[in-house]
Amino acid sequence: MGEDPGSFLYLRSPPTPGAAASMEVPPVYVPTSPYLLALENRIRLDQIPFSDRGSRLLLYQDRRLPNTLYLKLAERLTALTPGLSSYRNRPPFIPRLCLVDGEGRPVPFTATTYPHAIVFQTPLGEFRAVFQDEHTLSFGLPTGVPSGISFTVVPDLARPDARGGEFKSVRNCAYTTNGELVLNQVEHNGNGYDVTLTAVGDADTAIILHIQGGLDLGRAVTPFRATLANAETRWHRWFAAVPSVHEPYRSQYYYAWWVLGNNILSPYGYFRRESVAPSKAHYVGAWQWDNYFHALAFRYTDPKLASDQIQFMLDHQLPDGMIPDAVYDEGTITQLEVPVAAAVTKPPIVAWVAMHVYDQTGDLAMLRDIYEPLVRWNSWWFGLNDDDADGIVQYSHPFSSGLDDSPLWDEGMPVEAVDLNTYLCLQMEALGKMARVLGRMREANLWRSRAEALARRMIEHFYDEEAGLFWSQHEHRPIRVLTPFSLYPLWTGALPKTINDRLVAHLRDPKTFWAAHPLPTVALSDPRHDPQQMWRGPVWININYIFVEALQRAGYQELAGELTEQTLRLVMGQPDIYEYYNPITGEPPPKAAPMFGWSAACFIDLAIRVSRGEIR
Repeated sequence: MGEDPGSFLYLRSPPTPGAAASMEVPPVYVPTSPYLLALENRIRLDQIPFSDRGSRLLLYQDRRLPNTLYLKLAERLTALTPGLSSYRNRPPFIPRLCLVDGEGRPVPFTATTYPHAIVFQTPLGEFRAVFQDEHTLSFGLPTGVPSGISFTVVPDLARPDARGGEFKSVRNCAYTTNGELVLNQVEHNGNGYDVTLTAVGDADTAIILHIQGGLDLGRAVTPFRATLANAETRWHRWFAAVPSVHEPYRSQYYYAWWVLGNNILSPYGYFRRESVAPSKAHYVGAWQWDNYFHALAFRYTDPKLASDQIQFMLDHQLPDGMIPDAVYDEGTITQLEVPVAAAVTKPPIVAWVAMHVYDQTGDLAMLRDIYEPLVRWNSWWFGLNDDDADGIVQYSHPFSSGLDDSPLWDEGMPVEAVDLNTYLCLQMEALGKMARVLGRMREANLWRSRAEALARRMIEHFYDEEAGLFWSQHEHRPIRVLTPFSLYPLWTGALPKTINDRLVAHLRDPKTFWAAHPLPTVALSDPRHDPQQMWRGPVWININYIFVEALQRAGYQELAGELTEQTLRLVMGQPDIYEYYNPITGEPPPKAAPMFGWSAACFIDLAIRVSRGEIR
């Protein structure tokens, strides 16, 4: 355990008996921003962490222990817990965090949450929690009442002092107060340390918890009223920058913007710029196609942040042109050994997204920066992922599809996939538009010709005239699993109307895809349909989003509007925004991650476009 200080107790002044009863409880804090008021109690702390833009600190309320909080880290820490997903099961950095009276006794609380703050009503008065900065949680104390916090931590080295203390481990922690110290106690509990820090002061008194990887720990305490005002201003500006939408969408719309802002991780380690985690609660790091979907929302409010979501991944492009599957603080994911050993990436949608971003922002510098890396990315797919050299590109690892557990991969790998070749059609079309904007006319014409040629080749290779469907293939045998990806070539806008009509007939069939909540990722009629299991049946909002555009491009405007409205209604039907949804009930399956980024981003984009009349 490194150094064991035994028990340290610093007592400055005894708590006054009956002080709580003699003090007038101040009025309940209420933010002045209408955006923050509108999101009161939308953050359910037992499931959704309180965090802040850039921060890797996640504050939860413990469902098992009354009046107890805990703090987790949105970090993989693979040196501590190796493994692809082991971080999800790592215990909290601070497993027990309580609000206490002057003698260190826990007090009961009722929490009211806002995007920028948590307000705790207690018998002592009102405690408040706010981020002073991305590494520092600040707890405002009831005025004039001895009170504070207690917490447990398991470090390698403990160094209490007269104003608080420090703990050193894989991550390092400092705690202190700017108030009149009442109690500062550290006790060894056999495994870690139990800490109690209490103080008394005024409305500017706070106790801070500062946690980071570096050894230079911050001990400066900003007066609490300034910290609270800064947090309210910061989040008010975040919401004030977003476009207006029709009233029925607004509650979930602003919550969706909170999801995106709350999921932002700051530059650190392999993160060279800000990036949005799919869900800080469940997916720690940046995943390639998640980043791209997030950019679709940021194009309306922050061109740099939108561009950063795209360029973040290109920062880590390999010499052969491949872009990693995911990036986290300590590394990248480019190769996996399960369920097969192969390079792993994500679908090539970045050029398509980049042109949507450019159309909104006019960010010509972004196009100049990304064009040549995307050309190399396209060459990687065609050069290294077509084993039989038939002009149809394959997935060699199922996770490269993003459809990790889809039954499309049950027969083995590699798979010449309908969805992948559709993405490549869209990518080359977008590269053509990009080249034209950049004045590279010969290349623009080449990309257009290649996209059109691949669309024709897909009909020859995948289309089943009798079924009116496109089937992916393993070893040149059709994989007859009915998924919406059998309809994906609709998105190219390059199919004959007779084929489009047949695809749309399947889409609208209530026995297959037009469920109570369309579109299931395996058809209702397919024996492999499972409405609870990720890509084996649930509705994914990004896939619906793609089909809205596909229907628009193919000329089915009314149906695109219907699917948009169904999708918006599905997301609005739950208090949170989830990774995926049951197509029958509209509820999130048990394993669906909450506060999910691309669901929020696609909801935002659809709500804006409907409100602007771009989708009828």
